[in-house]
Amino acid sequence: MDTQPDDTDLRLSETDRRELVEWTVACAERMLPLFLAERPDDARPREALEAAQAFMRGDLEIDEVRERSFGSHAAAREASDPSAVAAARVCGQAAAVAHMAGHARQVPRYTAKAFPGDRSRRDEELAWQRMRVPERFDRYVYDGD
Repeated sequence: MDTQPDDTDLRLSETDRRELVEWTVACAERMLPLFLAERPDDARPREALEAAQAFMRGDLEIDEVRERSFGSHAAAREASDPSAVAAARVCGQAAAVAHMAGHARQVPRYTAKAFPGDRSRRDEELAWQRMRVPERFDRYVYDGD
């Protein structure tokens, strides 16, 4: 499917959401080490990403993925380092795309918060994400709201 998604549709089709989840999980995988640096024994963000991957394969229902996403956000609330908090939020938002595509818009926003005081690293990560977003979703993610 190569059609541009409707920028006002926060949900999108399941096919579109699966395609977006692939990108959001790739982004979140790169952020996860920032969380694990503070909380190496907290598996909730990783579990959210694994659930999102299972959704992409058709192995997990949306409600189960949402629960894992909520778990990642709970982990973010328990973290204290701003980088760890933002990374767990990226993981939670990445998984939440299975339910609602509009959550993809939060991935770059939380990524930007993950590098306080390191503008170069922040810009590098945001550029990596932007270069890899599926082209037909670029406007949806970056200019959609």
